[in-house]
Amino acid sequence: MANTAWKRCERAVASRLGGQRVPITGRARGDVPDVAHPWLAVEVKHRRALPAWLKGALAQAEAAAQEGQLPLAVLHEAGAHHDSDLVVLRLGDFAAWFGEVEANHTHEGEPS
Repeated sequence: MANTAWKRCERAVASRLGGQRVPITGRARGDVPDVAHPWLAVEVKHRRALPAWLKGALAQAEAAAQEGQLPLAVLHEAGAHHDSDLVVLRLGDFAAWFGEVEANHTHEGEPS
């Protein structure tokens, strides 16, 4: 198996979230996520560079965040319902805010 950058990225994210990378062999797009995890469906996108406007939006949220606030950027497409908006935050902030991600954790309201 070639150890390409995107595979290494998927492995690193899976490890950070307490999941396991799912090999692409035998799966179709949308069939299963990149990371097997009991309560997260994780799709990892590795790019050489992320858009400057996206990093800028997150930097703006970080600069404005007060003590105890979680900085995030909300991406809205014109004409779309806000339920379809995307929420972007740093993985480190996600882990710091929600604590270590555990595979046996259940979402509030979900059966354990």
